[in-house]
Amino acid sequence: MQQRFVPVRVREGYSVVIGSGLLAKSGQLLREKLGLCRLAVVTDSNVEKLYLPQLLSSLAEAGFDACSFVFPAGEANKRLNILSGMLEFFAEQHITRTDCVVALGGGVTGDMAGFAAGCYQRGIQYVQIPTTLLAAVDSSVGGKTAVDLAAGKNLTGLFHQPSLVVCDTDTFATLAPDEFANGAAEAIKTAILDDGALFSLFESGETADHMTDIVERCVAFKATIVEADETETGVRKTLNLGHTAGHAIERCSDYSIPHGHAVAIGLAIIARASERLGWATEPIARRVEHALMRNGLPTTTSFTPEALAEAALSDKKRAGGQITLVVPKKIGECVLADLPMEQLLDVFRAGMVAGA
Repeated sequence: MQQRFVPVRVREGYSVVIGSGLLAKSGQLLREKLGLCRLAVVTDSNVEKLYLPQLLSSLAEAGFDACSFVFPAGEANKRLNILSGMLEFFAEQHITRTDCVVALGGGVTGDMAGFAAGCYQRGIQYVQIPTTLLAAVDSSVGGKTAVDLAAGKNLTGLFHQPSLVVCDTDTFATLAPDEFANGAAEAIKTAILDDGALFSLFESGETADHMTDIVERCVAFKATIVEADETETGVRKTLNLGHTAGHAIERCSDYSIPHGHAVAIGLAIIARASERLGWATEPIARRVEHALMRNGLPTTTSFTPEALAEAALSDKKRAGGQITLVVPKKIGECVLADLPMEQLLDVFRAGMVAGA
């Protein structure tokens, strides 16, 4: 399969390389980009067993000296104590400012490894090698890094762009159906924002033979947004479609509901609310619900609107007494709306009942 290259033209610029069999070629790709340096590979306990030996072998063949830091898998470990351990490991391994961190895994790994790279010695290079559809279409691109606090998700972080993203689509084959669906939620989000043809593909449920195209289209769209608004002061906020309710659901569930499933419910809530509150210019709620369900995703939650509104008080999209919502007008068109926090409860109430 031919490799696809999507450029991200921000700061020094970097490429997202997408294709089959790229993990075995990752050493070569990193050497072409970085030259030879020391590498600190960060991964979790699940991905370690699946892909770390293959990556380390490829890096060694390319001449790299690499060490690895493995942390327990799961969103519950996206915390400051793990980040601290990671930074101490870099120091113990004598990683220097000319060396590089490699994030091998899903969004939790990429967020934390990127944050650590951005902090360590005031910032060193890092490379993203996403192994989940969710990370491939979303978190590996754009330079957002973070860890969670007790008060909420991603409340401590920084913008630190990777030097390279290598996405081997073969790694998706080992994903459990629920984990694959997590990535589909973010891809459906992209389709609602900008791509009616992509949305139709998810409505049909026939995505299996189109994964490289799906990743490429999602990454290309995100690249244009990041290039226009790297630090999320304007148009990049639209990428938070479905995330206000989604993050609230994650927090209410103590992160037992995974990110993609929570975002899917958030997409359904804001689609129903937009239609019921008269913001939508055409019927969208049933289409959004149908596309989500066709791809193994939920559209409702047992949490009350009041519980979600309370959880959203710590959302980082809040500014004083206001919060910025991304409102879908129709498939392919969304707008930003600044609402008083007290109005958010009405939005959640309007969007909670299925079958708009």
